[in-house]
Amino acid sequence: MSISETIRQKSLVLKDTLGLGLTVPTDNRRHLDAAIAWLKHAHDVTGNGGVAQTYLVRSRRWAPSYPETTGYIIPTLYRYAELAGDTDARARARRMADWEIDIQHPTGGVLAGALGDSDQPTIFNTGQVIFGWVRAFEEEQDERYRQAAVRAADWLIEVMDDDGCWRQFGSPMTGKQINTYNTRSAWSLARVFDITGDRRYLDAAVKNAEWAMTQRNAIGWLAQNCLQDSSQPFTHTIAYAMRGLLEIGLAAQREDLMAAARIIGDAMIANLPANGFMPGRFNEKWQPTVKWSCLTGDCQLAINWGRLYQATGEEKYRQATSRILGFVKKTQKLASDDRDILGGIKGSHPINGGYHPWQYPNWATKFYADALIMDAANNPSPSKNHYVIKR
Repeated sequence: MSISETIRQKSLVLKDTLGLGLTVPTDNRRHLDAAIAWLKHAHDVTGNGGVAQTYLVRSRRWAPSYPETTGYIIPTLYRYAELAGDTDARARARRMADWEIDIQHPTGGVLAGALGDSDQPTIFNTGQVIFGWVRAFEEEQDERYRQAAVRAADWLIEVMDDDGCWRQFGSPMTGKQINTYNTRSAWSLARVFDITGDRRYLDAAVKNAEWAMTQRNAIGWLAQNCLQDSSQPFTHTIAYAMRGLLEIGLAAQREDLMAAARIIGDAMIANLPANGFMPGRFNEKWQPTVKWSCLTGDCQLAINWGRLYQATGEEKYRQATSRILGFVKKTQKLASDDRDILGGIKGSHPINGGYHPWQYPNWATKFYADALIMDAANNPSPSKNHYVIKR
């Protein structure tokens, strides 16, 4: 590494640590427009219909297209297209959905990792791409998208164990087979129920959520809930599991699942300081274990609290969404000569933190965009367009 590059990297860490060069937060729409522009750029750089997995700051290059997250970026672009009247965003969403069909595994599942990493399907990625196909079908009424979603959902049910746990086809990238955050994959089965009316999809979603409930400790913390170290899961995977329990609970009218999600949400609020800086990992006592923030998890928690506000009307959830987003907004560059970071969200703050360090993973910006839309929907202004939330 050259001396100038070493100085550049140390400078980035120092600025983040000291809070130098942070953005002054402004209205949600300006931040949202910049985030969507970054996602479009991450789509353009691949040239193949998918969205680049991440921008690597140290090597100044983009990783290949990532099937998993391209799948759930599709609903985000449809939401933005409706909000902004952006026909380009809608066309990109269709192109992504078509690309996902082109690369769908013969089993019906979705490939693990970024394009070229693996030739095997994996549970989590399959669930996330289902969200894209379901939304594309709802928007376009193109039967190809429903068929792709059904094939993927059928595979998920086929490889699910009798107790609702998925113990095979875990990601070869993490080496973990059992993950409670797969409740978010199970939620995708409930979405297939929405477009088919076939109860077995919702029943399978509930079965996985019920299995996840067996992994809770006395205060609602979930075991087997991290990509790397399940003794201190990321807020990213905590939020994944919470969202799955919440949405399956709402879909199936299961108060116990919704209550479990709410316990997680309340535990996270209890750890949210006034400045919105949330630590990135938590142990089994809901105690933070690190001093850096997982920005992806921040945005996901903002969305989850927004959904709890919509479900319960409790003001603390709306306030928590706005508070944590107030911090994340500060980390987003709204002015930069570097197009590869302009409008994007880092994996961690500071940039060398423990979740995707030195990267701008596309899903961080995806969840940020969703969180901004959620926050605006829950805080409507008479002078601005009201945001309508669709799953």
